[in-house]
Amino acid sequence: MTQQIGANSTVLFHFDITLTDGSAAESTRVRNKPAKLQMGDTSISPAFEANLLGMAEGAKKTFTLEPLDAYGMPNPDNIYYIDRSKFSNDAPAKVGSIIGFAMPDGSELPGLVREVVGDSVTVDFNHPLAGQTLTFNVEIVKVS
Repeated sequence: MTQQIGANSTVLFHFDITLTDGSAAESTRVRNKPAKLQMGDTSISPAFEANLLGMAEGAKKTFTLEPLDAYGMPNPDNIYYIDRSKFSNDAPAKVGSIIGFAMPDGSELPGLVREVVGDSVTVDFNHPLAGQTLTFNVEIVKVS
């Protein structure tokens, strides 16, 4: 008997995310590296976890989440205006570029360059899928 996903399970799973227009947004299958999740650790939304509960190894499921149940809505406080001089030749201020910004704790936070006007560069630090209704196709690889 295969183990089912419970409230404290560790889950290894593949997922594909598509947007409402059917275009692909993200997939663990591109690099054939499944995602790992500790149920109940609040790293993902309760709605996503609720869709996994009770699934067993080998099971597949497709479900759609509204923005608030997926990556949330874009937060205007996550949009910053940065002086163009802060950018380098290695990471130029070009609309559409995703640039990693060093944080005080040593981690890196990706930001999307939305606009460049004169010396002002608008950088959006919201998750790229924030505000999107998303369809998830999941396949459970392992439950422990």
